[in-house]
Amino acid sequence: MRAKFLMTGLLAVALLLGSCSTPTNIAYFPDLQTGSIIQANQMLDIRVRPEDKLSIEITTQDPALSSLFNLITASNRLQTTATAGSIGGNSSSSGQVSCYTVDSAGDIDFPVLGKLHIAGLTREEVARKITNDLVKADLVKDPIVIVEFANTGIAVIGEVNKPGRYSFNRDHLTIIDAIAMAGDLKMNGLRENILVMRNIGNGKQEAYRVNLLNAQELASSPVFYLQQDDVIYVEPNDKAKRESTPNGNTPYTPSFWISMGSFAVTIATLVITLTR
Repeated sequence: MRAKFLMTGLLAVALLLGSCSTPTNIAYFPDLQTGSIIQANQMLDIRVRPEDKLSIEITTQDPALSSLFNLITASNRLQTTATAGSIGGNSSSSGQVSCYTVDSAGDIDFPVLGKLHIAGLTREEVARKITNDLVKADLVKDPIVIVEFANTGIAVIGEVNKPGRYSFNRDHLTIIDAIAMAGDLKMNGLRENILVMRNIGNGKQEAYRVNLLNAQELASSPVFYLQQDDVIYVEPNDKAKRESTPNGNTPYTPSFWISMGSFAVTIATLVITLTR
């Protein structure tokens, strides 16, 4: 009988010690040490796509001349209301802004210049193209062209604290920025296998998987720098999945295994007693 209690006690201690072990898949980038350098394969720029909206402002020394090229309600630089769901915007919220909408062919109708094909260009490249076209047509000698994206956004869903769609007005946004905007991952978020869906046109989405536990692998991913309309999905870990069913995590608790161990010892003791 004493041996029975001793075995039960040792089993309980072992199980409790095992249950107190520190998880290794919670902290981000455990592979980084002081002075570590990670290198992204390339800095992916936001480029114009069909259905994008752009604010384009032309400024010259002659206000009357400038007004020929600016939309009536877009005489001021893009003003976006800064909320918890936006990043890189202007805090001013006065007035409505009319924007150029890129059509399905990747063109915009620009005053005086007519159709401009801008699909695939960065914000700076659009500004440079308009500047060159204005000067080449001898319409303006010294224009200042300011181009900003007006509807650029990504969606973050799943095991994050603030899921939703987030707008941004930056040329480069990383997946780390997006996770921070969404209030970080919940403790039950699966950090090793985050899904990113990217729109590649014609109604197609391309799927990527990233691992927040490996900094260099993450930086080397094509989705380290996000594009407009990317969708980030953080899956629940196994513990969270089990919690979706009644008693799903019961077999993984110390009390369950202590009870099972005690039961096994009782059965073993009974067998030994009967076979003597």
